[in-house]
Amino acid sequence: MAHANVWNSHPKTFGKGSRQCRVCAHRAGLIRKYNLNICRQCFREYASDIGFNKFR
Repeated sequence: MAHANVWNSHPKTFGKGSRQCRVCAHRAGLIRKYNLNICRQCFREYASDIGFNKFR
């Protein structure tokens, strides 16, 4: 087996590598609370559309 075959052969079913943003497919800065699965950048963009209000 060559290195390229081994590199992605292990399934990513748990951990940070298994989750991604449902909007932009980014893997870092995920907000998983309430099963949002949106990165923080997309959350700031779509928070009012989802129904989150900023009180301060």
